[in-house]
Amino acid sequence: MIQTNYNPDVLSCLANLSNDEVFTPPGMVNDILDLLPSKLWSNPNSKFLDPVSKSGVFLREMAKRLMKGLETQMPDKQKRINHIFSQQLYGLAITDLTALLSRRSVYCSKTANGKYSICETFNNEQGNIHYKRMKHTWQSGKCTYCGASQEVYDREDALETYAYNFIHTDKPEKIFNMKFDVIVGNPPYQLNVGIESKAFAISIYDKFVQQAIKLNPRYLAMIIPARWYAGGRGLDEFRREMLNDRRIKVLVDYTDSIVCFPGVEIKGGVCYFLWDREYNGDSTIISYRKENLLPTVKRPLLEKGMDTFVRYNEAISILNKIVEFKEKSFSDLVSVQTPFGFISSFKNYKNQPFNGAVKLYAQNKVGYVKRNQIEKGLELVDKHKIFISKSYNAGENFPHQIINKPFKGGVNSCCTQTYIAIGPFKSEIASENAISYMTTKFFRFVVMLKKISQDAMRGVYSIVPIQDFTQSWTDEKLYKKYDLTKAEIAFIDSMIRPMDLTKNDDSDE
Repeated sequence: MIQTNYNPDVLSCLANLSNDEVFTPPGMVNDILDLLPSKLWSNPNSKFLDPVSKSGVFLREMAKRLMKGLETQMPDKQKRINHIFSQQLYGLAITDLTALLSRRSVYCSKTANGKYSICETFNNEQGNIHYKRMKHTWQSGKCTYCGASQEVYDREDALETYAYNFIHTDKPEKIFNMKFDVIVGNPPYQLNVGIESKAFAISIYDKFVQQAIKLNPRYLAMIIPARWYAGGRGLDEFRREMLNDRRIKVLVDYTDSIVCFPGVEIKGGVCYFLWDREYNGDSTIISYRKENLLPTVKRPLLEKGMDTFVRYNEAISILNKIVEFKEKSFSDLVSVQTPFGFISSFKNYKNQPFNGAVKLYAQNKVGYVKRNQIEKGLELVDKHKIFISKSYNAGENFPHQIINKPFKGGVNSCCTQTYIAIGPFKSEIASENAISYMTTKFFRFVVMLKKISQDAMRGVYSIVPIQDFTQSWTDEKLYKKYDLTKAEIAFIDSMIRPMDLTKNDDSDE
């Protein structure tokens, strides 16, 4: 838990450079370091690397622990300082600015060999905190290492390229030419890229974790966004690797990032983990809901029937009961994004119906298009179906709604990318019964187990069991069918509120 009695210092008060590069408060750094075996701090041969140094806080806090742990072996304070900083602690800064900041907070001087540096042995300005301006390796308009857009980041030398040293090499072991016992840090989370003049962000923290594992340290600990549990553009391979890695000994999960990083909202929360090269077993899951610590559980990161991590320990028994039925997935009924080929900004429709028109549902509007304007999904146009928003608030506040209100699309209808389509159904009554199911707390609870961001597309419905839609559904019928206990029902009630059927919007509150 974050230390409430930690004395404030300048590194507690730094404003973040951006949402991509979040400074880690000293208290959180110490929580992460507490996962490491205490014997490391009294070993004069242990070597530590922060490959993503921003403020130098990880290196500084490790130095404090080593100073205390090596005191009996090296009673001379200056010799101890010289040894720790020159032989044990290493860092890679992510920009020229953070290199100076890191050296200032670690060596008490922006130059390692400066007049005021507390380490006497360095003969160069960088010391063991290196920064090297790197270039992206462009291929077909993208960097082969990080996926950056050449259009955006092929810049003049005066501008930062964000070609981070640690991940822009096939041989990270050559950077310092040594083996590290411990790698710790808080990597950059994302990188903005430009595609067809439209900017969006790609995750980049996964590349730092993968590169660190490639170095094969004895221990690895990093704090990263939790959205890798279930979603995120380009994170499928990373998620598979992490969930099947039996060396992840501890996972600490925060549903609300503000608890870790005051003033910084990271959708889906954050987590940090301890990867232990010699460990092979289930993970100890430590969970915080807001600032409240929940009971600790030891379990696999990958539960039976899942391809994502279930962050709520209390949900496991419910999930197991659902899996036992071996029912088909509700996602079989859910369309792809942009089900009829109309993007959200599509405006080429009529406001009034006309002969042969197909009704079009756009964001908060209804229009009419010609059938030959529909690029795909024609097999659904004349079927009974349901429409629902493809995104909805990530929902860090519980209980909440999870998904937007579904509504009948009816026959002879389509929609823009604002919605996804669910169906087809054999009759209007069947679609109404499906809506009754989607509005239950049970349905939305199971969706929640995979929905960790605002995206609510096909994937979040994959573990929701399909039902018999010749009948309507209520929570009572579902709880009885799956034999849920009073405690399990109470947990669902604590997480999911009744759906507000009087409005249809894109906010969660």
